[in-house]
Amino acid sequence: MLHAYGNPKREYSYEYFNFYQSLKQAGHEVELFDYMGELQAFGKEGMNQKLLVRVQKWRPTLAVFSLYTDQFDPQAINALRGHTKTFCFFHDDTWRVEYSRYWAHQFDYFSTPDLHGETKYRELGLANAIYFPFGCNERIFRKLDVPRKYDVSFVGGWHPYREWLIERIRKAGISVEVAGYRWPKGEIDQEGMIRLFNESRINLNLSNSASWDARYLASSPRAFINRLRSKKNIEQMKARIFEVSGCGAFQLSYFVEGLAHCYDIDREVCVYADVDDLIEKIKFYLAHEDLRESIATAAYKRTLKDHTFAQRFQTMFQRMGLLNE
Repeated sequence: MLHAYGNPKREYSYEYFNFYQSLKQAGHEVELFDYMGELQAFGKEGMNQKLLVRVQKWRPTLAVFSLYTDQFDPQAINALRGHTKTFCFFHDDTWRVEYSRYWAHQFDYFSTPDLHGETKYRELGLANAIYFPFGCNERIFRKLDVPRKYDVSFVGGWHPYREWLIERIRKAGISVEVAGYRWPKGEIDQEGMIRLFNESRINLNLSNSASWDARYLASSPRAFINRLRSKKNIEQMKARIFEVSGCGAFQLSYFVEGLAHCYDIDREVCVYADVDDLIEKIKFYLAHEDLRESIATAAYKRTLKDHTFAQRFQTMFQRMGLLNE
């Protein structure tokens, strides 16, 4: 998608900034097929046909997909495989399990952000999974020469559990700058987000999986109902971890499997166990600037070394045998 969620009134999409731009910056010849824009203009059948015709004419080495819901026809995707290799990103396969497994059969290769995802898929007879966690486009997420002026900040969509965490932090006397979809301040654009990362002494990376913390569940009827309805029953390692680190900024994050595979805990990224631990660690790291900055610097160096999307794609192309094509 060219725009976030296919909405032309919103900013460019995550895929545009991080996948398309990273590939272009690496010197690859890339064409973006805005399937949501084409869908709105020509309908589902027309969009799928336009994609097939474009691939037949151009014959790219690889067609990369980032699916949303049911915009594509499986028959059209399979028809492409006669003209190019296909790869699909599955960013949420830890909880969109049936969706990911269904679509995985339609592509030559597909991604999983799960550290053990390749093994899990192989046991299902799907041998072409490639471990591809999130990363960052280092030309976008970067250090800025600005002072740290916020004690704590959080950027991300509103969620009742996140709201509960923020309220607990504020009740502890800690100021938190918050921006994102459905928060009172609203969304900020990407440049504003990058600036906020750089201006914050502590950046929070808060889970949006519904929590079983009894204090949260008892905080409101909405919290309990949301927990029961939520399909998200497992944590994911999201892009924010790499983006904040790519800005040379300090962060406190929820713990998720795979995080320790990417960063050294307590040396490059710090984690919290629950809301009480989070508040205690915020106070500790606010009081120890040198330690905080040394951890942020270590995370920044590790990100540039191991976690840029240019490196992610290079590994992916190698696994697919495309580097000599």
